[in-house]
Amino acid sequence: MGYIIAYLIVFLLAATPFFEAPAIIPVGYVAGLDPYLTSIIAFIGNVLTVLLVIVFVEAIQAWREKRRIKKGKPEKTKKSERAQRVFNKYGLPGLCLIGPTVGSHLTAIIAMSLSGSKIKTAIWMTISLVVWCVGMALFTHYGFSRLFENNDVTNTLRDFIENY
Repeated sequence: MGYIIAYLIVFLLAATPFFEAPAIIPVGYVAGLDPYLTSIIAFIGNVLTVLLVIVFVEAIQAWREKRRIKKGKPEKTKKSERAQRVFNKYGLPGLCLIGPTVGSHLTAIIAMSLSGSKIKTAIWMTISLVVWCVGMALFTHYGFSRLFENNDVTNTLRDFIENY
């Protein structure tokens, strides 16, 4: 039962904006979870919410605009200018592939405001998350296994999950 709850937590954290799936995978591994199953569950959680953001982007953008005006913030920010430069240089694929480093949900909103195509944004965001999750799963499995294989912290977390 403890592992089901642990994987549910992985799903929920990956679905939460700014807790990206690639960042959750190593945490799950250190907690004693399988990095590949963790990657799949984290990917599903992250991609579902990103697709929801893409579907409801007009409402989200209207809400953000009202909030920006209420707070008196400028229309252009450093992040939006940087995103525009990346988009101009590398296009939608480049923006989406670098997206999980700054937040895939925010990247989806920016990509939609710059390109406007829901289908293309959804495809490239999904590709990006697949690449990042597979890469992080491989790095975690082969890189972290040497660091955390028989570690007291890992053993304590595994015991906690198994006994919970």
